[in-house]
Amino acid sequence: MRKYFFIFFCFGFIATTIAQEFNCTITVNSDQVGQTNQQIFGTLEKSLNDFVNKNKWTNRVYKENERIEAQMFITITKYESDRFEGNIQLQSSRPVFNTAYSSPIFNYRDNTFNFIYQEFEPLVYNPNSLDSNLVAMVSYYIYIILGLDADTFSLQGGDEFYENARNIVTQAQGSGYAGWAQETGERTRFELVDNLLSNTFREYRIAMYNYHRKGLDVMADNNSTGKQIIAGSIRLFESLIKRRPNAFLIQTFFDAKSEEIQNIFSDGPKVDIVKLKETLNRVAPFYSSTWNQIQY
Repeated sequence: MRKYFFIFFCFGFIATTIAQEFNCTITVNSDQVGQTNQQIFGTLEKSLNDFVNKNKWTNRVYKENERIEAQMFITITKYESDRFEGNIQLQSSRPVFNTAYSSPIFNYRDNTFNFIYQEFEPLVYNPNSLDSNLVAMVSYYIYIILGLDADTFSLQGGDEFYENARNIVTQAQGSGYAGWAQETGERTRFELVDNLLSNTFREYRIAMYNYHRKGLDVMADNNSTGKQIIAGSIRLFESLIKRRPNAFLIQTFFDAKSEEIQNIFSDGPKVDIVKLKETLNRVAPFYSSTWNQIQY
């Protein structure tokens, strides 16, 4: 009897210590759709939450407190039969060492979130084939978020996840759905993962690592050093914009980080705020009003 109890205990211990990767909240908003029967949107929302949070996306072991915090807000703007059109807003964050603070990593909106879905249809990710554009899009962003999270903990740690995302893009390009192809002037899912894996944009991934692992993670113990490293991380973008003005990845970085940067440099030990503002206005002029609020 004790033997069986021990086996059961060990199995239960493993099950509770090896958690899936995500603690993600997915919300489906159908307010713009004049549909009297709202059940299908509720079913879709539940299915997506189960799909993301109960699936195993990596071979890594995540403890419960290591699960990635994320949100997906899906707005349906058109619905007819089994065809859905809308957009998705994605957000993710990661904890900062020795603090209760979570740092925003990804804040991005995809306006071409269109798919076919039948109520109670099983959502299954198959890395070898594209069976559903809905599954493909959600899985793609799961791997993007995993990659960005990994990049903040180790230099270029997200490579394997970006490769998975690129594999989805390759499969989806012949589907006819918008957002997968390389299109001039359009910021597509192709462009996002292509840039993340390109050496042309290497400063972005170096900055992600330095900013978080060498900067934010040491601020609790050495605020001044952490802030200096974060400022140095931001200066890395100056080399990037000389090669690629208006780089897509720079926009995504500051869409997530602008408010945090303002808060970091408006408090605590002094840094050269004048020089920092000059750098910020060169690399991210679209947030000039935020940079002007940095005061010390």
